[in-house]
Amino acid sequence: MGKPTGFLEFTRELPGKRPVQERRNDYKEFVSRYSGQQLNHQAARCMNCGIPFCHHGCPLGNVIPEFNDAVYRQRWEEAYEILSSTNNFPEFTGRICPAPCESSCVLGINQPAVAIEEIEKHIIEIAFDKGLVKARKPSLRTGKKIAVVGSGPAGLAAADQLNIAGHQVTVFERDDRPGGLLRYGIPDFKLEKWVIDRRISLMEEEGVVFRCNAEVGTTVSVNDLLREFHALVLAGGSTIPRDLPIPGRELKGVHFAMDFLKQQNKRVSDTAVEGDEIWATDKHVVVIGGGDTGSDCVGTSNRHKARSVTQFELLPKPPSSRTPFMPWPTYPMILKTSSSHEEGAERHWAIATKEFVGDGKGNLRALKIIDLEWKFTEEERAAHFVEVPGSEREIPCELALLAMGFVHPQHEGMLGELGIELDGRGNVAATEKEYQTNIAKIFTAGDMRRGQSLVVWAISEGRECARKVDEYLVGSSLLERRDQSLITI
Repeated sequence: MGKPTGFLEFTRELPGKRPVQERRNDYKEFVSRYSGQQLNHQAARCMNCGIPFCHHGCPLGNVIPEFNDAVYRQRWEEAYEILSSTNNFPEFTGRICPAPCESSCVLGINQPAVAIEEIEKHIIEIAFDKGLVKARKPSLRTGKKIAVVGSGPAGLAAADQLNIAGHQVTVFERDDRPGGLLRYGIPDFKLEKWVIDRRISLMEEEGVVFRCNAEVGTTVSVNDLLREFHALVLAGGSTIPRDLPIPGRELKGVHFAMDFLKQQNKRVSDTAVEGDEIWATDKHVVVIGGGDTGSDCVGTSNRHKARSVTQFELLPKPPSSRTPFMPWPTYPMILKTSSSHEEGAERHWAIATKEFVGDGKGNLRALKIIDLEWKFTEEERAAHFVEVPGSEREIPCELALLAMGFVHPQHEGMLGELGIELDGRGNVAATEKEYQTNIAKIFTAGDMRRGQSLVVWAISEGRECARKVDEYLVGSSLLERRDQSLITI
């Protein structure tokens, strides 16, 4: 602990942001850096809590009090070594993680939690600034070749760890550039793509090979991979979006959120957009789905200069603080207002969309919606909703974006050709302890295995999967192990 009385002297303070009217005109990141004194004060707030529950709240098991102490004492190399020992990509999590560690912060019981995520981002950026982040090539190669399919956070983490272990790793990515969800799912105003390119360049210098425009099962033969590589890691993510099959679904103007976001990310990176372009400009936009993807659609629509932006959520409005059903240190399902919401959007809860209404020419004109009332039945011990009579109405809408999550990975192609077994939810069947599929040399990690989840969980799964692959290939592993049984969320 850096300063014993720090949590009594300083309150939580987040870095400043560029004004809303300014940042809505570009796709640049808009969160500034702490001053040296601000960073020192925020690190000083980390208290000697005895049992640091933040360790357990973080899927990676980041050693948070220790790196906070190093930041307070301005021991930047020490802080970087502590952080990078458990997290391969703190520059990603420091920008886009919902910070479950902060929900488990002991100080958060009766005060604002320590600003762990921002401190994490500052550690890695200062480390890059000071030249502390350098390529570390393995001193000895094992002669084993591994194919990692998918270059999202899980695939990148697995590739990085397996390369550290001395194996020769090739990453196959079906898009034109590596990064997966990080590159074509997260808007640039949350994660500029030079951040990804910087890390990819470092991994290439360390010996990882990236093959883009390489879709396994289509442009790359699965038999070739099975023949050429000693092990395969499937990390293709959960890519099939949840649809809304109601009348009018075929109308022009109804799109999946990821199609909308991917196009804009390609425009920002000066990459050609395929198919009909999706624009929110001068349109009444409705985002159906209240999660992070929906929030990203709100921010992007505002930058397109939409006429209006509205976001619907099927569930009732969450409480603003913990309830008895959300005890500390569990992750609380409370109301969150993102930076995109700050930029302008109407938010509505307990709303169901009944119909997409057309203009008679095949274009979306409006949505027919209805209010919902959620009820809890003691008999079933579950909540259900009923439609509120007389609340049905139309609202104008020329662009509807479906941001209701993802159901499972793509089954056609690679998974089908390999004969990979699936679980009851349509994900690749593999235990959390072994990460091994029904085919001995094929492993899986990330959303493809666990279903739609967080970037920090994807990195954690990639690391754990890499350790199991290492054990499979050479009998044992020196890669760090994360005890998943300690995690409380």
